[in-house]
Amino acid sequence: MIPSISDSELELMKIIWSEGGRAMYATIMDHLAETGNCWQKNTVITLLSRLVEKGLLKTNKIGRRNEYTSLVSRTDYQAAQTQTFLNKFYEGDARGLVSTLISGEMISAEEYEELRRFWAAGREDSGEK
Repeated sequence: MIPSISDSELELMKIIWSEGGRAMYATIMDHLAETGNCWQKNTVITLLSRLVEKGLLKTNKIGRRNEYTSLVSRTDYQAAQTQTFLNKFYEGDARGLVSTLISGEMISAEEYEELRRFWAAGREDSGEK
């Protein structure tokens, strides 16, 4: 099971994923500065340490610098969090989620049709009908 993480921890994971799943501390700080997040060094180190403790990152020392490597892909994390959300709010009923997206106009007719085609193509590829 993939643990939940805070929004700040997720921000760091997104940076690492954007770097191909591996990033040096300096690269992470550069990304944060580019987006206007001027976090203190100790804050970033604490958040990265938490991600290591939770099993989402591992650290590799390169000389005196740390390289952080993701142990969980973005896709796997998204899938796990989506399943958690689905279970928590819809008791595992994906139809309830889709119904909310449609009735709340959070998904357009075009997006719905694109998803329907995606679903149909996936079922055909697997031999289902």
